[in-house]
Parts: sequence; C-alpha cells; structure tokens
Amino acid sequence: MAMEIEREVSAGTVEQRMVYESGNEMAAYAAQQINYHVMGYFPISPSTEVAQYLDLMKAAGKHDIKLIPSDGEHSSAGICYGASAAGGRVFNATSSNGYLYMLEQMPVQSGTRFPMVMNLVCRSVSGPLNIHGDHSDLYYALNTGWPVLMCRDPQAVYDMNLIALKLAEDPEVRLPVLVASDGFFTSHQKRRVQTFASREDVQRFVGEQPPLGFAHVLDRNNPITVGPYMNEPDYINNCYQQSVAMYKAGEVFDRIRREYRMLTGRDYPVLDLYRMDDAEVAVFMMNSASEIMKDVVDQLRARGIKAGSIAPNMIRPFPEKEIAEALRNVKAVTVGDRADSYGGHGGNMTHEIKAALFTHGNRTTLVISRVYGLGGKDFYAEDGHEFFKLAMDAAKSGYVERPFDYYGHTAGNWEKAPKRLLEPLRPEDLNTGLITVSTEEESGRLKVKVPPVRQLTNKPKRLAPGHGACPGCGIFSGLELFFKGIEGDIVALYQTGCAMVVTTGFPYSSHKATYIHNLFQNGAATLSGVVEMFWERKRRGELDGLGLKDDFTFVMVTGDGGMDIGMGSAIGSALRNHRMIILEYDNEGYMNTGAQLSYSTPIGHRTSTSNVGAQQGGKAFQHKDTAQIMAATNIPYVFTGAESAPQDLLKKAAKAQYYAQHEGLVYGKLLIACPLNWLSEEQIGQTLIDQAVNSCFFPLYEVEHGITAITYDPEDKNKRIPLADWLKHMGKTRHLTKPEHADTLKAFETEVERRWRRLKARHEHPDL
Repeated sequence: MAMEIEREVSAGTVEQRMVYESGNEMAAYAAQQINYHVMGYFPISPSTEVAQYLDLMKAAGKHDIKLIPSDGEHSSAGICYGASAAGGRVFNATSSNGYLYMLEQMPVQSGTRFPMVMNLVCRSVSGPLNIHGDHSDLYYALNTGWPVLMCRDPQAVYDMNLIALKLAEDPEVRLPVLVASDGFFTSHQKRRVQTFASREDVQRFVGEQPPLGFAHVLDRNNPITVGPYMNEPDYINNCYQQSVAMYKAGEVFDRIRREYRMLTGRDYPVLDLYRMDDAEVAVFMMNSASEIMKDVVDQLRARGIKAGSIAPNMIRPFPEKEIAEALRNVKAVTVGDRADSYGGHGGNMTHEIKAALFTHGNRTTLVISRVYGLGGKDFYAEDGHEFFKLAMDAAKSGYVERPFDYYGHTAGNWEKAPKRLLEPLRPEDLNTGLITVSTEEESGRLKVKVPPVRQLTNKPKRLAPGHGACPGCGIFSGLELFFKGIEGDIVALYQTGCAMVVTTGFPYSSHKATYIHNLFQNGAATLSGVVEMFWERKRRGELDGLGLKDDFTFVMVTGDGGMDIGMGSAIGSALRNHRMIILEYDNEGYMNTGAQLSYSTPIGHRTSTSNVGAQQGGKAFQHKDTAQIMAATNIPYVFTGAESAPQDLLKKAAKAQYYAQHEGLVYGKLLIACPLNWLSEEQIGQTLIDQAVNSCFFPLYEVEHGITAITYDPEDKNKRIPLADWLKHMGKTRHLTKPEHADTLKAFETEVERRWRRLKARHEHPDL
C-alpha cells in the first residue's frame, strides 16, 4: 500500500512528534511513557522485542518499570495477576502458544476485575510449529472476558496502548484489556508514527492511578478476599456483572476515543469503514490486511464498482449493531478470517457477523467465509480482488456457491508426497562393540570402557549435515559427541529451541532417527508417554514383528532455556523415574528467540533482556544449577559434560544409556558455545568451553545413585584459571572486567567458588 503522508500526519491539541518505528517498539514506548509499575514477561517470538526494548530503556534509566523475567508464560500471567491485585499498573506482551499457556489465568484476571494491559502479538498456534502471523491465538481470547482492541499498523499499536489503560481502569469497566497486532507484519514493520511529545501529557490523558474504588491486597485498613469460592447463585451474579462491564466497555471506549481524537487528531471508531456509504459489495478483514483492502476498494471504485471495506478497531465487545448497520444495503460481503474454527463452517468473525445480521433482521446480505493468511502467508492486492470477486459473483447470482472455504492453500496430491532422502540408520552400524558397560561387584557402580574418539569416527552421525545452525554453534558438535557413546537405536524428542528449529524445516529433516517435537513446557511428559507406551506394548507382545533386536534409548534434548519453562515437567518425569535421558544443552539463554536471559544465564551477563547501561549491568541474579536440582530428585544418574573433555563425555553417555535402559531417568547437562549471542569468535568455541570448565564455573562431575564424583578437577591438574580469564573473551561479559562492575564480578566469583567448594565436599564425603 502506498503511504500518503497527509493520511499519516494528524493535528490535535497536544504537542506531538514523528518517529519511524515498528509496532513492538511503539508498544514498549507507550508502556515507557505510562511508566507502569510491573511487567511480568517470558520471551516468545514475535512479542519478545517488547520486553527487549523496555529493558534497553531501563538500562538507560528512561523508566521505572520493574521488569520480572518469569520461568514461563503461565507464571508471567501469575506475576501480572498478583501485581494487579496489589494495586499497581501492570503490563505484559505475549504470542501464540505462550498465550495459550497462560490461558487459564485470563478468566481469573477478568473475573476478579483487576485491570491490566497485555499486547498479544498475533502468531500461529502449534502444531506443527510456525512462528509467523495469523489470528489463531487471538480467537482463543474471545471468551476470556477481556475487551480486545485491534491494531492495523504501528500507529494504532501506540494509540491503542494508551487508550487501553484508560479503558481498563474506568470505574464502569475495571477489566484487563488485550491489544492485538499482527506478528511479523505490524510488530516488525517500520512506519511513521506520531507520539505524544511529553510523558506528562500521556499521564494526564490516562489519569491518576489507582482510581477511587479500586480495592487491592496492600490496604491494611481494608483487608479483602480475592477470588473466593462461590456457589451457583453468587457465581452467576458475578458473571452477569462482568458481562455488563464488558458491554459497558464498548460505550466507554467510544467516549475515550473521542477524547483521544481531540488531543491527537486520530480517531478510532469501533468500525473503520472505508467507502461504505453506498457500497453494494464489501470485504471484512482485521488488522494489517485490512489496509490493503482500501487500495483495492479505490481500484474497484475507479471501475464503477460500488465496493467498500470494513475493519474493526474493537472485537470485544463485538460491535454487533454497527456491523448490521454497515451491511444494511450491502448485497454480499466476504469475511476474511485469519484463523479457522475447525468444524464450524467458518471462522469466528464469520459466525459473529452472520449472527449480527440475523439479530437485526437482515436476511438479504450474503456472507462468504474464507480462511486466509495462516502461518503468515502474505496477502496482496490481487488477493483482495479475489475476495471482492467472490462477493460480486454472489451478488450477481443471488446465492453463495461455496459459503466456506480456505483461500491460498494448495490441494494435496499423494503422487507428489515428499520422498525419503535419508536412509534409516542400521542397528548393526550403530553397535560398534567398542563400548562396554559392566557393574562392579563391590561398589555396585558402573565400570565403563570407551575407545578414543578417533576409533568411533566411522560410527554414523545421528544428524545429517545441512542443518541451518549458525557458524560456530556448539549444539551439534556437542550432541554428536554424546551420541557417539550411545549404542543402537534411539527415539529423540526435541523441545522447541535452536536444535529443533534448524533441523526440521518442512519437508526436510536432518534427523536420521525417529524424532518428535513438543513445546518447552511439556517435552519431558510427552517422552514419558512414549517410553511407557513402548514398554507396555512390548510387554503385550505387540512390537514383536518390528525387528527390534534391542531396546530403544529414549532421549529428550532440551536447551535455550527449556529447563526454565520445562522444569516442572522434567521434575515430574524424574519423580516417576521413567527410563529415559534428558539432555540439556546449556547455551546460557533463550538463544532461539534472540538471546534473552534464562535462569541459566550467569549474573552480570548481557542479554537482550538484561542489557548493560548506566542503570544496570547485565543479569541481576545468579544462574540456575539444573544438574543439582535434578540430582535432588534421587534419579539414578546425573552428569555434566563438555566437548572439551571428549573421553569424559563418552563415558558418561555410555553410563547414561545403561541407566536409562535398566533403572530410570538420567539427566545430563552440556555447556554449549553460542558465538552469535556470546559475542565471541566462532573458532574459539571449544576454548571458551574449556575455560569455563577450568575456571570451575562449569565443573565436570557425576552423581551416581546419590554419590557425587568430580570427574575432572582443574585444581589437581594445576589448570584452574581466574573467572575473568574466561569472561574477557566474550562480548557479553567484557564489561564485567571494568571497575564500575567490580561488585557484580565479585558476586559471580564468590558464587562460583561456593558451588565448587560444596561440590568438592560432596565428592569427598559420599553421604552429602
């Protein structure tokens, strides 16, 4: 769509300035100007940037928002709920499955009537995994009790974020509000945007907080009970009051947008109607695609066709009367849904428009439903013409030939099904006979013999070359080294993360063995189900005809912060003691979404959500010791490993396989270099890992049946180095060597030393 500057520059009574920013940047900037009290968040594409931009501004001292990195979206929603209940202004941003993970919290927030603002940067819902923009997450929001505002461009993201808070806190509403924009379209699209020139004007517009009448849990003179148990009569009354507030939100929104128009010159009526006064055919679309339709309307008008377009600025409450009025004289309308309501013969917007027409006595306007743009599939002007053609054909014939269908898809053809490119690994090639594991009679501990790595070079790789990892990525060299110590067939589950994304771009896969994917928070539980089904089907004799000479080894590969959001599932699997291996590649951050901090990120390290500036110096708290956490569940075997110590890792892999096949769950942790986000030279990855081990930051040890043994002691080898010698080679930590960050470095050194001494004590005293 060609940009017209006169359409983008508006005049009002408040001083404004022009910027050139994306939707995510404008959401963050609006939050910064409001200066919320708290933001609980968890990174997920494409909404992650909102927290990143706020963290950058925080490092520079531009706002006072307390940014709380959670261990998953479910907990981020809990943080926001608790902060709202404590009487402050609260902000959040999420996308896709992250929104679904927090979904059960959404009705709690609205049902107890605590205001907040959340940006939903809309994205496809898995599975299969797709990170691009459609509305499949947004449609889950329709029944949560949150008013929903829509944003067609970055300007609307900024404006709606300001309007949303005022709407949420209005005494007649008192509901949390969702602001929805299109992921990777609006979220990353750069456009001219007008903003309030001063924070003071923003805060005058949104008003004082908290307004009178907002009870909260920090008022000792007015103690309250939040979220009580309610029986039927009280519960239905509570829901009725919430329903009244939701419909009131439509009226209040109209009042606020008129006030906003006076201040800024920009107007957001509940429906954005374009040339609908005398339209005979129309298209209804939401957000970014709706702007394309305006050009299409102009082109059709030039040909004498009375076309018009409709786009909502608010879909909860649904503008039923306004829709019915806009379509009163329209012969046919094509409704574009960027998500399907599977089995419902149309998307959600289609059904709600049909209901609006029926309710208000319109029996003549024909409605055509098309699901389009799923997975971020682009929508162009020529597609808009096709949507209008559907409406024009229906208007001419007086009936709709296909009331519901998909648009832009390709029909399947079994003759063109993808062919296998990689031959399955043969068991005889995977069993070298060079690795032996036996049990010592006296100690009961395992005795392992592994050959030098060079003798295992003929063993086939589990992953084919050609994956899309960054140059210097340590994930696959580390995984392949570990897999050299595993004999026979495996079934691997990969949680979402770099290792998953770069190896499985449909229709190709780098995996030569059976591979499963599930999301961060449920990987261990999913593999647990696979494991138990294997053993049960084997017990029943149902696998006898599959040529299984030996048992599978089941391996879950996790990383990129997967042991934050996925820790609960992993602990549950450990307590049940399923016969499987959980292998964590620790690259010290959520690298697959842009290097945000994870709980495994060490203190002081710079990430995209722990920036370095005048007001902060990297991550503010110490790193998570997942190996020790898992050891506390009393599973048979826990280990740490590094590719800089190959023989040590091979032995641990062989032990891991034995325990996983004979006794129960195994947990292993590998430190992995990430040159892109560690800001280090790609060729020194293994050197950095070696330095991390020799500085005692990442000690190599195992916990076998509860007994700890250090398998490499840099002090005994006279190879221990200062922590700073490791840190100075990475851009993400170079600032720690400067005097102004001396306290953080000292805190890091003290913690590393404390953990090392405790580990040595356990090594020396088996009962610890």
